[in-house]
Amino acid sequence: MLAFQKGDKASFEALMRKYYPRLFNFIYRFVGNEQIAEDLTQEVFLNVYRTAPGYQPKSKFQTWVYTIARNISLNELRRHKKTPLSLDEPFASNDGPVERQLEDAQTPRPDEQMLHQETVAAVREAIDSLPENQRMAVILRRYEQFSYEEIAQTMRLSVKAVKSLLSRAKENLKNKLTPGETFG
Repeated sequence: MLAFQKGDKASFEALMRKYYPRLFNFIYRFVGNEQIAEDLTQEVFLNVYRTAPGYQPKSKFQTWVYTIARNISLNELRRHKKTPLSLDEPFASNDGPVERQLEDAQTPRPDEQMLHQETVAAVREAIDSLPENQRMAVILRRYEQFSYEEIAQTMRLSVKAVKSLLSRAKENLKNKLTPGETFG
């Protein structure tokens, strides 16, 4: 860069040969569009060319040029962020216009909703089939977030008895909710 600053045009070409592919890859990974990355990489080198007279080697040239590339890339992303995207307008493809179809990430898909409802029903049915004292302990622990001590006080049991009760309930639920294996 210092040689170019002194008027050696061949040194600018050497800088381009060395850094152009690396900067292009950096910018491409950042903006995700090959054509835009190509344009921005050229813009980086135009910037280097224009600012050469005032270049002060405070750090390595590589650090300086990557800072320029970063800033130009961020500006490009900000410029596109402000461009509103119409969700109704189709986008162009080789096969003609294609309607936009965006999945609502906040709403579960129908198959996920059905699976969730079936799971909730199966768990509810399994809990309902537990012996009364196990069912009470599970409800207090899982749905009311009671501590072992609070369950023990509520059910008038020892903490050890509550732990044992919950352990048996867990085993019973596991047996009821795990599909049975058939042999023979």
